[in-house]
Amino acid sequence: MSDSLARAQLARAAGRLKACARGKLPPLVLMTDDERLPDPLAAARALPRGSMVVVRTRDRAQLERFSCAVLRVARTAGLAVVIAGDPELASRLGADGFHLPETRVGESAHWRTRFSSLLITASAHSLHALLRAQSMPIDAVFLSPVFSTRSHPERASLTPVRVNLLAKQMRKPLYALGGIDVRNATLLHGFTGIAAIGALAV
Repeated sequence: MSDSLARAQLARAAGRLKACARGKLPPLVLMTDDERLPDPLAAARALPRGSMVVVRTRDRAQLERFSCAVLRVARTAGLAVVIAGDPELASRLGADGFHLPETRVGESAHWRTRFSSLLITASAHSLHALLRAQSMPIDAVFLSPVFSTRSHPERASLTPVRVNLLAKQMRKPLYALGGIDVRNATLLHGFTGIAAIGALAV
């Protein structure tokens, strides 16, 4: 199967989840990754219109430059952009929102007050973290790892049966992340959409 066909099938699987969830958020999300996504701009350009990019980098000095490059692509490709870890930068650059790691989800009330119009997303890697995120003023949660993933080989996957049950109980939009491909995406139910790294690489 070609990469482009696999990406199209993953986008369709994400679209089916969104249709069932009846949410307004993008169904397909590209998470950038310093190691696993060598050409994030090409991957962003290959996304279907209406998708979203979460801009992440460990090189904090390069975050603004990288975010600006992604935003330029997004404006012509019809994509939403969320910047990880820096709400002030997201506001200053005109991004659609910002993303908080699990360890910083407690900051969401502060940032919601400051930037009320921006989308706020957060990560959760356990049931405890998911329940905590549900009580916070955020717009969506990324739950991972749903399947085994090379991004975090030390973490045990949450398994489809467990995450589907969690998704059905969540009051907030929930994205599945971690090890998702065109084969296992069909096992997911109750999510707002799908987030991926390697499966959306170009």
